[in-house]
Amino acid sequence: MNEHVRHANTVPLISKERIEERVRALALEIRQVYAAEPPVVVAVLKGSFVFVADLLRALGLDCSLEFISVGSYVGAKSSGAVEIKLDVSSDIEGREVLVVEDIVDSGLTLDHIVGLLQAKRPKRIMVATLLFKASAFRGAVKPQFIGFEVGPEFVVGYGLDLDGRYRWLPDIHVASEVEARGSPADK
Repeated sequence: MNEHVRHANTVPLISKERIEERVRALALEIRQVYAAEPPVVVAVLKGSFVFVADLLRALGLDCSLEFISVGSYVGAKSSGAVEIKLDVSSDIEGREVLVVEDIVDSGLTLDHIVGLLQAKRPKRIMVATLLFKASAFRGAVKPQFIGFEVGPEFVVGYGLDLDGRYRWLPDIHVASEVEARGSPADK
């Protein structure tokens, strides 16, 4: 059934069913690349936690999992400065690495994360993102695995939030309340 959960301040954009289907397809693509050497999966917290859990189950590879947490947002606006709140705890030198993001907007936060990880001398870094804002992208590192391209609207649900809210929504929604606060800055 293609029924969205409704919330007063959001407008449904991508259904739970479409997300599930796309995650399975992404897992097949990623499995082909990493079949011989499963990667260290580095999930970017907090927004990617739902996506990475579903992706790992669909991958079916014996991947190790690490977390990294960065901050640059206050509400829907970027502060412009990327702060590392949590770094990976295991040694990734010489290892395959797959960074898993919830959304890539401008790509500047992703550039910072990849730069930090490259300093640890992995064999290779690739990036999977659930959502990609191609029209906003101006970074150096483009994700190799993209779930959906989305427009400039601020989106929530399936782990993505606005001030800590809406992560519980099973679908991706446009946060209509952002319009009243001003346009969102890109991540």
